[in-house]
Amino acid sequence: MFFPKFAGTAGMVVALLALSACDDDPVQVVPEPNIVEVAAQAGSFNTLLAALDAAGLTSTLEGEGPFTVFAPSDDAFAKIPPDALNALLADQELLTAVLTYHVVAGRVPASEVVGLSSAPTVNGKALSISVVNGGVKVDGANVVSTDIEAGNGIIHVIDDVLAPQPILDLLQTAQKAGSFSTLLAAVEAAGLTSTLKSDGPFTVFAPTDAAFAALPAGTLDALLADPAALASILTYHVVAGEVTSDQVANLSSATTVNGADIAISVAGANVMVNDANVVAVDVRATNGVIHVIDKVILPPLE
Repeated sequence: MFFPKFAGTAGMVVALLALSACDDDPVQVVPEPNIVEVAAQAGSFNTLLAALDAAGLTSTLEGEGPFTVFAPSDDAFAKIPPDALNALLADQELLTAVLTYHVVAGRVPASEVVGLSSAPTVNGKALSISVVNGGVKVDGANVVSTDIEAGNGIIHVIDDVLAPQPILDLLQTAQKAGSFSTLLAAVEAAGLTSTLKSDGPFTVFAPTDAAFAALPAGTLDALLADPAALASILTYHVVAGEVTSDQVANLSSATTVNGADIAISVAGANVMVNDANVVAVDVRATNGVIHVIDKVILPPLE
């Protein structure tokens, strides 16, 4: 294994700073341009650079290294809802954990990355790495550009911000995904926003925009105009507590926040909730987990 192992974020920061500067050691001259300078010259990493400043990590990535940085572009940071991004930038401890999760000790070119299934970061936790249809994914983010050389390391560009732990609540997670606009509008119309932003935890079986679009003509407009009926339907998609996919697969039913039960069935790899297919699972948030379904499910008539 050619990556040093670090014991957690705090230990990592101390270790990195020790590598980059020590009063008793000769000053190390880093070949220019360094990682920070290369990122600045590129012009597409302004948010990343601001985040490094806010976390106090700029000087570290200007240090001797070498480091391999999986660098989220400005477009990647723009996927994070503005309120969540501002909160992240204001939380130095969490921000440090997130940023150091993008950094691997040593110089790891793309030719080596594709041969890995994981890589330990200087955060202390490991990134998962996979090759899918000829492209490389790091924790689900696509690597969109590789082998950008710097004097003290190498940059690979990714299209999403990685995190060692959830940093968005359920609604922020749905907003970032971009395929739940109707659900978010419905939650707002039903007066459930504050509930789904509370501590929870909740498990949400979330219908996509396409699922809502498949409702009979006029149904959605009628529901949006009737907050009580809308709230009844939406809470039928929510289970109290965090129920992960492995737990769901062992259930035959679950009681929803609505009070009525949903039926759960499993046939091979296919899981159904009532008559809806579960199409994606275990999308984690700070206050629960989302499983994506392809149909709006309706509670039984009273």
